[in-house]
Amino acid sequence: MNTKPTDKKALGWLSGAHLINDTYSGFLNPIMPFIAAKIGITVAIATAIMGIAQICASMFQPIFGFWADNSLKRVFIFWGLIFGSLFIPLATNAPNAPILTLCVILGNLGGSFFHPQALGFIAKFSHRNFVSNMGIFISAGTVGFSFGPIISALVAENFGLEKIPYLALIGVTFALFMFACVPKISGKGEAPEYKYFKESFKEILTNRNMNILTVIAMMKALITNSCMILLPFLWKDLGYSPTYIGISLFLFMLTGGLGSLVSGRAEAKLGAKLIFYISMIATLPIMILFILTYKHYPLVSIVIFVIMAFTTMLAQPVMIVMAQRILPDYRSIVSGFINGFAWGIVAIFLIIIGFCAQEFGIPKVLLVVSIIPAIASYLVKYLPDHVDVTINKG
Repeated sequence: MNTKPTDKKALGWLSGAHLINDTYSGFLNPIMPFIAAKIGITVAIATAIMGIAQICASMFQPIFGFWADNSLKRVFIFWGLIFGSLFIPLATNAPNAPILTLCVILGNLGGSFFHPQALGFIAKFSHRNFVSNMGIFISAGTVGFSFGPIISALVAENFGLEKIPYLALIGVTFALFMFACVPKISGKGEAPEYKYFKESFKEILTNRNMNILTVIAMMKALITNSCMILLPFLWKDLGYSPTYIGISLFLFMLTGGLGSLVSGRAEAKLGAKLIFYISMIATLPIMILFILTYKHYPLVSIVIFVIMAFTTMLAQPVMIVMAQRILPDYRSIVSGFINGFAWGIVAIFLIIIGFCAQEFGIPKVLLVVSIIPAIASYLVKYLPDHVDVTINKG
């Protein structure tokens, strides 16, 4: 079955909204060291704020996904984009740590609203080439996340942190257009009951393959978040400017988006298991090379840094599609687990990681962090070899 023009239009707007939403999500990483210096907080406190905000936002994604699966309204994708567009830029002008924490939490909640329903809609609007459509959606968000650091860094360096809130107008405007262009799902939704809620989550949490995919998602989040949060502080200590840091993170996420974009083709040739093995095991030798080169060969280290992004993000679309194919009745919920809950669990450990980095040094902590996915890759052997790339819709 070919994708209808209206469905193609919806897929395009959803991918565009993902690009805009995740652009704001990437704003804070390169300039957080400078925000921290302005309001007088340490790297450990700054990392804890980012971790707490991600915990509050990400842990609710499966619940938001449950509501999204039982609703035809587009409220989550609309208000998710609004929240992210407003509160992330406002965080750059927070006068103290409590206000900064509140703004980052509310901004991250926007992503928590947006992602489960948007991922579920991608599944519902896809007839064929499911992995490719998911890859385009994921890569759009990753490209947006890659542009976020360089946009915020350039604005901060050339115009000051106080000008960043003006960028909220872009996301709010796009949200209004998106709400008009993404159609409702046909059919009548039913209000969820507690029994259905309980049975839904029981079925998901007792599925072995789903649990393994959640662990893989946690490993990806562990590497990505550790690099995105800690390395700007390392580079700032070496005397690099916000623009240098922003460009480095831009290249990291842009290359990660490329990994997501080719994920479907790679899975078709290599199989899902090999994609997962590459994504989880290769991180360790790549991290070792980065640590050996970042002081004396900075350009080489950046190349190594972006290769790490490619291998890490290569698994993301395959992971989400496999979860949705394993539990097709809960597409938004399982997307919330893979794209949110897993990141929230990792965020708990990020608070500890931040304090360890302050005590023992960032390179040592990143080396230890990169060992964990390699060990966890043992679980991949229990997953299916391939995922079905088509969706049959009634």
